[in-house]
Amino acid sequence: MEVLLGVEALESGYGSIQVLWGSSLEVASNQCVVLLGVNGAGKTTLLKTIAGLLPARKGKITFKGADITGLKPNSRIAGGIGYMSELGIFPNLTVEENLKLGGYFRSEKDNRKRAGEMYEYFPDLRAYAKKMGASLSGGQRKMLGVAKTLMSHPGLVIMDEPSSGLSPKFVKKVIEVLKFLHEQEKLSMLIAEQNVSFLDFAQKIYILDKGRVSFDGDVQELKGNDTIRETYFGISR
Repeated sequence: MEVLLGVEALESGYGSIQVLWGSSLEVASNQCVVLLGVNGAGKTTLLKTIAGLLPARKGKITFKGADITGLKPNSRIAGGIGYMSELGIFPNLTVEENLKLGGYFRSEKDNRKRAGEMYEYFPDLRAYAKKMGASLSGGQRKMLGVAKTLMSHPGLVIMDEPSSGLSPKFVKKVIEVLKFLHEQEKLSMLIAEQNVSFLDFAQKIYILDKGRVSFDGDVQELKGNDTIRETYFGISR
């Protein structure tokens, strides 16, 4: 498969604190990749560095074959990378305003059409179009976050813990929606998660541990690793 996103020996952090230590991964075209790790493993730092919100101290990031390591976040978004933070939305803006902001780099005509598509994907949002994001339930906020990210027609969507704060019922709903969008829009996805439920549709898995990639493979390989299986699934031989 053609490599869409390449991350090579990436190092990053905050001030004097280094979080990532030579982390590498790849996302192929139309591939769903899950980045698994506990709190503090460096998942958010890695995604922020890919999105350009944190500078890379060392290493290289490529997208569609081009080196984007030094590009600003707006250039990465305009180039086809969609980023959804753990919060996902702007609570002090309406649903409609959140969607419009998500399509900031697109024309007004395209945004109207795209917003219509998002309301078809997420019918609940249409009824709340004029409501503030803060008034939505946790599950509705996540759906709005996904819709806002998709407004820019990204080729790659990177998401930071979309299950955060959700009940198991809503986690299942989010996974169903992401599966549908992957098939419907041929999206490539890089999803940072702690919830192993997201492995159900992962085609590739990376595990981040203390800022370093400690595993890469598929679900069967992961479950065949005694240490990882016991850590993440609570199953021992």
